[in-house]
Formats: sequence, C-alpha cells, structure tokens
Amino acid sequence: MSKARYLKFIVMFLMVLACAQACLALERQPNADYHGRRVALAQKMAGGVAIVFAGTEAEGPNAVYGFRQDNDFYYLSGWTEPGAALVLVSQAAAKDGTPGRPYSEILFLPVHNVTQEKWTGPKLGAENPQAAAITGFDRVANLDLMPAELTRIFAGGPASVYVDQSQDGEVSPAASSLEWLRRTNSFPMRTAMHDVKPLLAQLRVVKDQGEVALIRHATDASIAAHIAALQMLKPGLNEHDVSARMQYEFLKHGCERPAYAPIVGAGANSTVLHYSADDAPIQAGDVVVMDVAGEYSMYASDITRTAPATGTFTDRQREIYNIVWGAQKAAIASFKAGKSTLVGRGSDSLFKVAFDYINSHGKDLHGQPLGQYFIHGLGHYVGLEVHDVGDVTVPVPRGAVFTVEPGIYIPEEKIGIRIEDIVWVNPDGNLVNLTATLPHSAEEIEAAMAGKYQRPK
Repeated sequence: MSKARYLKFIVMFLMVLACAQACLALERQPNADYHGRRVALAQKMAGGVAIVFAGTEAEGPNAVYGFRQDNDFYYLSGWTEPGAALVLVSQAAAKDGTPGRPYSEILFLPVHNVTQEKWTGPKLGAENPQAAAITGFDRVANLDLMPAELTRIFAGGPASVYVDQSQDGEVSPAASSLEWLRRTNSFPMRTAMHDVKPLLAQLRVVKDQGEVALIRHATDASIAAHIAALQMLKPGLNEHDVSARMQYEFLKHGCERPAYAPIVGAGANSTVLHYSADDAPIQAGDVVVMDVAGEYSMYASDITRTAPATGTFTDRQREIYNIVWGAQKAAIASFKAGKSTLVGRGSDSLFKVAFDYINSHGKDLHGQPLGQYFIHGLGHYVGLEVHDVGDVTVPVPRGAVFTVEPGIYIPEEKIGIRIEDIVWVNPDGNLVNLTATLPHSAEEIEAAMAGKYQRPK
C-alpha cells in the first residue's frame, strides 16, 4: 500500500470512528432491536409505507440541553442526529394484477454541511461505506434521493402511507418535510394518508429487556437523588437548594437531563400538582413534595417522595401519609396483568382501588371523606417520554412500565402528600417495583432523613 493510500485509509478510519462515537454517544441497544421494531411496524401496516422524520437541530429555548431526537424516530432507528428520515415498505402480496412488494427499509441521511460541521462536529453521510453497518439499516441513502426513491416505490401501485400527522390543531414537526415531498410529486394521486403514531404507540407500550434496563438506570440514578435530598432536607433551605442537589445527583449517575421539570414544593406549595417555581423557603412544620427524576439514554424515570422538613411527621401529616401509602399498596396488590386498567371506575381499575381506599380512610377538618382531595390519575406509562404513549383505558399488558402515584392535597391544611413508584410488568405478569429500594413508610422516610435507613438489597 502506498503512503498516500495509507494516509487516505487512516483519515477515512478516523472519520468513521468519530462519526460512530458522535452518533452513538448514548447507551444504545443493539441494531437488531431497532430492526425488529421496524419489522413489527411493517407487519402492522399490512402493505403500507411508513415515512418518519427525525427532529431538526434545536434552536432557541429548546436548545438548553442540546438536540434531542424525536421519540418515534429514535424508537425505530436508534439514530440521534437531526435531519434524517426513514422509509419502511411493508410486504404486500400481488393482487388483481398489481405486483407485490417485498419488505424494505431505507435510512436517509442529510448531505454534509461542511460549514455547520465545523461547529457541531463530523456527521455520518450516506457515502460512508460503513453507514449501513453503523446504523443497522438494510440501506442508507442521501436525503436528496428520497423523492426519487418514493417515486420508484409507488411505481408498483398505490399504497397506504403512514406519517406523523397533525393532531388537535397542533402542527406536526414533520409537516414541512411532508410538504417538500408533495412539491416533488413523490406521492401518487389520491394517496391515502394515515397517522403512524397509534401503531407506534401500540408497540412502544410494551418494553423489551433493553428498554427496561435503560429505565432502571434512570430510576437508580433518580433514587440516588432522592436519598441525597432526604439526607439534606431541613428548615431554612430553599426549595431550589433541594432541586439543584437532586439534579446534580442524577446527572452524576449518568443521566443526560431531567425527565421533566423538577417539582419541589414545601408547605402550601406541596398541594400544587405541577408546582415548578421551586423558589420558596422551607419552614419548620412543612411537608415537602419532591417529584424529581432524570432521563438516561432517552428513557425517563418518574419518582415522588414526601418528607417532613424537620425530619419528623406531625400526627396529622403521618395520618395523611399512611392513607396515601395504604392506597398505593392496595392498588399494587390488586394488579392483574392483561386485566387491570389505570383509569376508570370499573372493578378492574387501579384508580378505583386507590380512590376507594382514600375515600374510606380519614376525614378532612370538616368531617368529609378525603377522596375529594385525590385530584389526579393514579398512574401513566413511562418510557421514551415521562408520560409515555399507550392507551390507559385498556388493560395493562406484560412488558409495560408505569407509575403508581396516589396523593392527597389539602390546601386548607397546607398538606400535600404524594408517593410515586415506577413499576414494570414482567413476562410472568407480576409487578416489579423499580423503586423498591427507596423509603416508603413514614418511619422509613424519617430514618432516611436521620441517616439510619438501610436500603433493601
């Protein structure tokens, strides 16, 4: 090999390595996992074609934590860079003289912008001979070729097209990209357009082992944050002090960002569900609600604990706390995979179990049942989003990850209590509490604040 060819080889190798490191900085599942999801989506489309776009480069307020990939695009591709697109063609049998289509998949990568890459770093391009191996796609092509490829795909006959459609008056992030394709006449006349999100939601609600592992990591990092908060909590601090310490802890344990806006509310603020100011002083006699968790490699956690500022609950605070904890235990004990739902008033509703428990235990200062102070749902799915996609009105399937978070909020008494755990339905249909090592009872909370809590192994 000549010296010139050798240097060219080294340069190419370093470029591939740099691209791979830049693209796969997160803990990423094997390419086969993402490929399997693409195949599963194709099977749901029954001969249709899916066109899914990546997010665009973050700008303005959205750039605080840097670019974060669109959840559906990441779920299908594991690709973290902006500006890409993918096309999935599901297998279709020949019918009425129309030729069939085999399954195919293409990842489209944007053309290199040399000037921009001086600021953002090198990007993988379709011209790289290792692009397919790095991304795990059967084929990788230049984004400029997308209209021509779609024209070729539809030349065999029309097909239903599944895209990210606008919902409830909101403009889809893919709207401008789809308009570009329409201007290039990429779609046949009278093409039937469908929303791809419901199909993806059906897939995303069931987590594979790799996803559960990533949620566990986010949860373990967030558990460390809650333990640190319990150990530092005392009157005289500001809510922001606690929020800052918790964010430091989960970032130190590998999370890239908060999974949602942290909530640390003391006293009257503990009764505000989505309190986000986090800037009031913590006073003796307050209970403090801490709803804080991190995101690890695109996957969220969601945890809430409530603690007394002084380290010891008052009798009334302890009474309300024990009712909330009892409601959580009752809901978890009643769970049946494939039968229980998260919402509703039916006999299989976990919400009903928790509400009935709260409404039949304890009274407010006027002698009225406490159910009126449980003012939110019992739980939601968790995954690539903290409030992840999935139909909460149907029974919870095996593989789902969701929260169990009953609460009582009594503004008149300045008492807000919420206990939120995150659970996974394992293949046997049993609930696995991913937050099992955190304190749960009032006594365990107090022990943790005193530095005497022994985390179960």
